[in-house]
Amino acid sequence: MILNFIVFFPFVGALLSWIAGRKDEKTRAYATDLIVGLEFLCTLILLCSAAMMASETGNPEIGYSSYIAGICGFGLHFTTDGFRVLYVTIGGLMWMMTGILCREYFLHHKNLARFYVFFLLTEGATMGVFLAADLYTMFIFFEIMSFISYVWVAQEENAPSLRAAETYLSVAVIGGLVMLMGIFLLYDRLGTLTISELHAAAAGVEDRTVLYIAGGCLFFGFGAKAGAFPLHIWLPKAHPVAPAPASALLSGILTKTGIFGILAASCNIFLHDAAWGRAVLLIGVLTMFGGAMLAVFSIDLKRTLACSSMSQIGFILVGVGMQCLLGEENALAVRGTFLHMVNHSLIKLVLFMAAGAIYMKTHALDLNKIRGYGRKKPLLKVIFLIGALAIGGIPMFSGYISKTLLHESIVEYYHLTHSGIIKLAECIFLFSGGLTVAYMTKLFIAIFVEKNEDIEQQSRFDTMKSYMNIESTFALLGSAVILLIWGLFPGRLMNRAAAFAQSFMHLEEAGEAVHYFSLTNLKGGLISIAIGALVYVFFIRKVLMSKNEEGTYVYVNRWPAWLDLENLIYRPLLLNILPTLCELPYQALLLLKPIVTKAVPVIVHVICRTLDSGIDWAVVGLRKSVYKDSPLPQELAEGTAFTKALGTIMNFFRDLLNATVRRSNPISRNYVHTLAIRHEEFRENNIIIARTISFGLFLAGVGFCLTMFYLLWW
Repeated sequence: MILNFIVFFPFVGALLSWIAGRKDEKTRAYATDLIVGLEFLCTLILLCSAAMMASETGNPEIGYSSYIAGICGFGLHFTTDGFRVLYVTIGGLMWMMTGILCREYFLHHKNLARFYVFFLLTEGATMGVFLAADLYTMFIFFEIMSFISYVWVAQEENAPSLRAAETYLSVAVIGGLVMLMGIFLLYDRLGTLTISELHAAAAGVEDRTVLYIAGGCLFFGFGAKAGAFPLHIWLPKAHPVAPAPASALLSGILTKTGIFGILAASCNIFLHDAAWGRAVLLIGVLTMFGGAMLAVFSIDLKRTLACSSMSQIGFILVGVGMQCLLGEENALAVRGTFLHMVNHSLIKLVLFMAAGAIYMKTHALDLNKIRGYGRKKPLLKVIFLIGALAIGGIPMFSGYISKTLLHESIVEYYHLTHSGIIKLAECIFLFSGGLTVAYMTKLFIAIFVEKNEDIEQQSRFDTMKSYMNIESTFALLGSAVILLIWGLFPGRLMNRAAAFAQSFMHLEEAGEAVHYFSLTNLKGGLISIAIGALVYVFFIRKVLMSKNEEGTYVYVNRWPAWLDLENLIYRPLLLNILPTLCELPYQALLLLKPIVTKAVPVIVHVICRTLDSGIDWAVVGLRKSVYKDSPLPQELAEGTAFTKALGTIMNFFRDLLNATVRRSNPISRNYVHTLAIRHEEFRENNIIIARTISFGLFLAGVGFCLTMFYLLWW
């Protein structure tokens, strides 16, 4: 029951929160905090129970399972393993911390009842995705999560938020439809949607063409939610307009549901499949580099963090691709993929909540407007710095560990193949890591080191004593401390967590121990740091900043406005090109209208007259040739075998009655002859009726269809 509780309690909690809010907003906020707190407690209980079970049996796969029958035929099936348990626990933590921040963040906002209801509904749907035992259950909760999280993006109800919400929903709907097509193909080919059975079922398929098509559809749907290139268009637009607590969840946990789906396909259907691995690696590299470039150019705090999320998703996809390419020797890629997922979730929880704390007091996100806000705020400075160092891959912080594992997996595969393409991927990996250092340096220096160009504004920033209440401080500081401790003890915490989760990705052995701080492994991190420093000094400071009229250097957005995939390709394609292509046949019909209007009645008349006489001629011809009547050797004189047998029995009883009770008035009727005549009359009547009705219905149907076609189109 604990799995059912974790999934469905937030749905019930949404109703309870709405009821509590009818009294006042404070009651609703505390009720929501209580609900997400209980949910996190349940996930902790599940984690402890699974950890104890794994320590006793040595198998983290042994856990809980739940099946609810009667839901659209397949039912809902939930299960646990190390990966799932860890991620629902992280999800519970993130909802609890953001829920605490919501109380101060929404102090003067409207439509809070709606936000809190969908805040809790999305938590339940997300838990359902991570605990799903089959793709059918995952799809149901994935779609629920996508639709109800739309409200987060549209919460402010202004023009930018509504347009971003439109983009978010469009990507979600199109991705969901394509994903459903992949599920149909997969079930038709493999006969199962249970994730644990996919590998065995796919292994027996020789022609994998359908599997690649189905896998591509699944990747499209899950990749759209993850923010993979080129389906990332919602990320840079949704995060800046969504409330900061929602942005933390969108970036930190909802994108991971997409990665979870991609892993479910990659590590089961395409386990150790090199062709699939190369495709995922290519998309990962493009996503990783593209997101980092967008973040470097951005001058909006939350947009920069959103583009950063896209880039980090690219790092994770690189790990997924390397898992397939390395085959049985993919321990580094497996562990790096999982740990970077966890790291990114915890990092974005800290960074987006810090961005929310800044927005609460400044009501701005433009770097030029919030510049210098944190100069006199040491606690916020330390919290933001922990997140920045972690995501930048600085040694002694969590991001360094996962990026090192991912980098070493690329190096390992290069040593096996000596492929120039893999070497290029490694260079882009290190360069993208350097861009991460560059844009995080830009954010930190702009907010916490530089002064605002407006002296009065800087004075207000510096004299602002109370910028977070106790609850918000707890949420930010607690999350930052967890992130810091998580990175400081990679051997005791991160390695054990990776070992606990690796069975989901079909890794049985841990592989060789990695010496994270050896000179060889430090080399990759130091190269990225050096690249980041060079990009910041010579590109961000020299190219992306310019003097204003007052002679002060300000940040300038130099990204070309026209280089927007949504406005450049997707919207014209969906709103102009496709409708035009669909209308071409209709326009052609309109051109033919005058000719067809006169021709159709004549053609229909000829067809009907032909059918009227042609069928009769055909029947007569067949009766006189192929089906010509000929007497059978044992053909009865009249009737059938049945009428003859029944008539004989009736004649026996007639003779018996005539010899006894009917002597004076005997019966003279021959029942064999009588039944034969009755049968022949019945048969002739049926033939006449059948021919008349069938032929009439046939002509009526043809005439009706032609008439309807004529009326509808002309």
